[in-house]
Amino acid sequence: MITQLKTLTVHFGMCLAVLGVVFTHQAQAELRIDITRGTVEPLPIAIADFVGMSTPEQEYGRGIARVIASDLERSGLFKPLDKRAFIQGEQALSTLPRFGDWRVIKAQALVQGRAQLVADGRLKVEFRLWDVFAEQQMVGLAYFTVPDNWRRVAHIVSDAIYKRMTGESGYFDTRIVYISEDGPQNRRSKRLAIMDQDGENHRFLTDGGTLVLTPRFSPTLQEITYLSYYGDKPRVYIFNIDTGRQEVLGDFPGMTFAPRFSADGKQVIMSMAKDGNSEIYTMDLRTRSSRRLTNHSAIDTSPSYSPDGEFITFNSDRGGSQQIYVMQANGSNVKRISHGKGRYATPVWSPRGDLIAFTKFTGGRFFIGVMRPDGKGERLLAEDFLVEAPTWAPNGRVLMFFRQEPSKSDGSGGKSRLYSIDLTGHNEREIITPLDGSDPAWSPLIP
Repeated sequence: MITQLKTLTVHFGMCLAVLGVVFTHQAQAELRIDITRGTVEPLPIAIADFVGMSTPEQEYGRGIARVIASDLERSGLFKPLDKRAFIQGEQALSTLPRFGDWRVIKAQALVQGRAQLVADGRLKVEFRLWDVFAEQQMVGLAYFTVPDNWRRVAHIVSDAIYKRMTGESGYFDTRIVYISEDGPQNRRSKRLAIMDQDGENHRFLTDGGTLVLTPRFSPTLQEITYLSYYGDKPRVYIFNIDTGRQEVLGDFPGMTFAPRFSADGKQVIMSMAKDGNSEIYTMDLRTRSSRRLTNHSAIDTSPSYSPDGEFITFNSDRGGSQQIYVMQANGSNVKRISHGKGRYATPVWSPRGDLIAFTKFTGGRFFIGVMRPDGKGERLLAEDFLVEAPTWAPNGRVLMFFRQEPSKSDGSGGKSRLYSIDLTGHNEREIITPLDGSDPAWSPLIP
């Protein structure tokens, strides 16, 4: 392989370079993780601290390695090895690792890197992913960015490793918006909050002076739509995370469930109650004109677009109990797809288009589950007293939701927490937040 260096420009003042080194190719099966299987044994991976010459560079290097290890371990697909077991210490990226030293500790993959503050004040981060048994490089990249972006660079490196090892896009360079809750159950304060997908860089977007509900991300922009009650009057807002600009989309008395963006980000779909009946409407964000899609005496709520924008899933009690339906984007050809026991709610179409996530209530318990768009293949992933509000990671392989415990007779208890779980149902993780959390929404990959 010929050494190469190709620079690409990306957003946030960050530059990317593709690195290559000379190595001897050995015939061996490619190291991959098959995430389509039901249960995957985590792959042992060694993640060395990124080297640095100065003290600040070394601190960046340790922090970046720590975030990468945390990202990969949390996915359930990787098992970062204890650094105390490492035989080979820090080394220059221009030399080949001593692969035998890494095989001894049973590492199948190795991540090495360097953090360097360059003359113009930017931070240069390089990394290489090695297949230890084949003794060859799998990927090598370098990034240039402002030093404050070091944590985001670590997430981008994690995404690159995840994609190279699984063939699927990563989801680490993303954010979560959710409702932060505090106070007794009968006087709950609810604020809009945002954080990185690992819970870091947390900040509040609203002050708790008004009730906020059901935040949802745009699939194409770093914008949020949410419902807020100002003076007991429900209004739908659009909030741009990068600029901080907020605008009122409209006053919608009687709105029942969250507004959601269309697949192209040009429309918002919602449920509105008029004359005592809830129907599904869309609004064009450019013209602010709305159009009614359903017309039924039953309650139609909680709509969600398919990623190609051609279909909509929603829940309705038009069949006598709350069930999930699918219709074409113009409101025609309505079909019921849920046929199991219990009541179904909050359907959300996967970004991949292959599954619909939902909340189910049966036997006095709540469940988070998935099914195919034709209703077949239903699988339940999480269960508790109350689990609700599933939201998809942008790669369609992981869900986030909130879990609430029962309240006590004196009004105490009832704590709500955020959790993630993958499609196997075996890798459930709590997402730590400063206060209680509910109703999460996952962003697309940050541009």
